[in-house]
Amino acid sequence: MQSEKFIEAHGGRIGDIAIYGQEANPTTWRLAAMNLAIRGIDFNLGREPADTFTKNQHADLRADYILANPPFNISDWWHGSLMGDPRWVYGNPPQGNANYAWLQHILYHLKPTGRAGIVLANGSMSSIQNNEGAIRAAMVDADVVEVMVALPSQLFFNTQIPACLWFLVKQKTKRKGEVLFIDARKQGSMISRVQAEFTDEVIGNIEKTVAAWRGEGGEYQDVAGFCRNES
Repeated sequence: MQSEKFIEAHGGRIGDIAIYGQEANPTTWRLAAMNLAIRGIDFNLGREPADTFTKNQHADLRADYILANPPFNISDWWHGSLMGDPRWVYGNPPQGNANYAWLQHILYHLKPTGRAGIVLANGSMSSIQNNEGAIRAAMVDADVVEVMVALPSQLFFNTQIPACLWFLVKQKTKRKGEVLFIDARKQGSMISRVQAEFTDEVIGNIEKTVAAWRGEGGEYQDVAGFCRNES
């Protein structure tokens, strides 16, 4: 729905997009299909609810954009049939944590010009356990990591742990060999004793920083304690 609003706000048409997705929970799968149908958005959620890793419903899909908020740190995702899967371009993900399986699954399904945004646990940026550090290094060496944003804790209703945003590209056309790091851990505002949020001003500042770094308006500069370009 946010994609629809974004396209309309920028002068596009809903008919210009098609939504592809997958969901293992049958109830959620039906709700998502109904939600898209009543808004007149073309969609394909697969023939049936199914596990993304073991029953990939869109094996040939190469997407322009992918938005994902996969479950953090899930340990019961592995199946023997996934050994040597072609999606594991940058290394075999650890069988006890799916974070780097999600990242590689999403990268695999991008077009050469595609871009992805993924929410993951903050620990995914620094973990070196069970090959995760090696996979992350391989992704950076391959220049598919564009922007990383560290988020504050208590930002999501379903988890208190801090998360981060990964922005990935299949092939960079600008800022080759560079990664933008944004530290937004202290940018949240508490709206209750247990819940934080980003104001529109904070979101706008992050958006402008990324746009300037990409050369899409304004002049980028490192800001101590907030953003830094690394090469």
